[in-house]
Amino acid sequence: MYKAKILHLEEMHRVLNKQIDDMERDHPHTEVQKLTEMKKRKLQIRDEISRLNKLQWEHEHEHLDYGDDR
Repeated sequence: MYKAKILHLEEMHRVLNKQIDDMERDHPHTEVQKLTEMKKRKLQIRDEISRLNKLQWEHEHEHLDYGDDR
C-alpha cells in the first residue's frame, strides 16, 4: 500500500545524502545554511519513511487470523 511512496522517499534520501556528502567534501566551510537545511530535509524524509514503514506493517498485519479468540 505504501511501498511505492517508501521507495520514492528512499531514493530522495539517497540523492540528498550524496549531495550533502559532495558539498561537505568540496566546500566544507561554505553554504553552511544550505547544508543545514539539506540535513534537516534528510531527517524529515527519514522520519516519513519510518512512519510509512510502520503504517505498511500495520496494514499488512491487521487482517491476520491467529486462529484463536484474541
